[in-house]
Amino acid sequence: MIKRFILGVFVFTTSAILAQRNSASPYSYFGIGENFEAVTVEQASMGGIGVAMKDNFHLNFTNPASNADLRAATYAIGGSLTFLTVKEQDASQTGNSTNLRYISLGFPIGKKAGFTVGLQPFSSVGYSLLDDNNEDNATLFRGEGGTNKIYAALGGYIYEGLSIGAEASFIFGNIDNSILNQRADVALATKYEESLNIRGGQFKLGAQYKKELKNKLQLYTGASFTLSTDLTAKGTEKMYSLSLSSSGLETPRDELFNRSQNGEINVPLKSVFGFGIGKEDKWYLGVNQQFQGALKNDNVFVANGSSYKYDDSNKFAIGGYYIPKINSISSYWDRVTYRAGLRFEDTGLLVKTTDNFTAVKDFGINVGLGLPLPRQLSNVNVGFEYGQRGTTNNNLIKENYFNVRLSLSLNSIKWFHKTRID
Repeated sequence: MIKRFILGVFVFTTSAILAQRNSASPYSYFGIGENFEAVTVEQASMGGIGVAMKDNFHLNFTNPASNADLRAATYAIGGSLTFLTVKEQDASQTGNSTNLRYISLGFPIGKKAGFTVGLQPFSSVGYSLLDDNNEDNATLFRGEGGTNKIYAALGGYIYEGLSIGAEASFIFGNIDNSILNQRADVALATKYEESLNIRGGQFKLGAQYKKELKNKLQLYTGASFTLSTDLTAKGTEKMYSLSLSSSGLETPRDELFNRSQNGEINVPLKSVFGFGIGKEDKWYLGVNQQFQGALKNDNVFVANGSSYKYDDSNKFAIGGYYIPKINSISSYWDRVTYRAGLRFEDTGLLVKTTDNFTAVKDFGINVGLGLPLPRQLSNVNVGFEYGQRGTTNNNLIKENYFNVRLSLSLNSIKWFHKTRID
């Protein structure tokens, strides 16, 4: 029964992820949009750590080598609700967005290997920006769409304490951008539209090592490498004149051009290193350090080469969990997993302000709870994050955001076992 339920929810939520539009950030205007970090709600609640973490009953998206430790079939689904406040030097605006962040199925293969397959959003575009600083000229920028990632990962032990893994994924999606320009005392407006289809593959390699120290302490180390890849961007771009009614209805008139568009987005090598220390089923403290080269866009996107550029990016995260008493009978709250973490990120995005480029940085504080379900290995995970991105300096935009994350992790040790009737 539970297998049919899990498979049914998997199909339904797959359709939901493909259909959703899940960004309200002005910074999704740049490139392929707002990038989504591949982490579970459990990992996000610890600042996004996990490259060195091993867990028998939770999935780990940061390092495919962690699949070697799966001891139960695991279905995971996670989503988030974001409350966003956008600030300029003399104004502010609020908004929110709700989205599914991942669905995934993981299975143990024997006692020394595991396999996962799933779907996640890779990036999202969702902005509407009005530039009316010039009294004689108003320009409206709009964009929507995004990309998704379907993936499969395998991990296994090759030596006592040492596991390796690999992940293959396919990235796909559509992004639509437009620029509407209206001049004072001119009857017709002009509109530029760009529609792109994004496709490409991506590969990740990883390794983890665990060593037991004195007093049942465990030392964990890990690394993962997402290899450089080129995503193709094919579509059309066109420009035409139009008339605008008082209600905002657009009526196209003369077409200035309509042509095909081809380009590439280079996603460079991303390296993640980390270590952790802890006692199994009791506590864990870990650190992640991430590095990535500068992204490159070739002949695509409305702002290409004019208002932004990319530089190398990096991210530092620290976090962990604590379980008072995992097998407590007298107290439910002693079996709860308490999580917390911090992250500091230089996104690599530089936005042009007058004659200079200003770096966009991100910071987040995270806490969360893992709530066990009665008489099961499964649990509900909830996480909260307060963060800031960008700055109001140099006429830029600063985002204050609050994320509420929720996930369900269902485990079944008997997934592959046949029912016996005596």
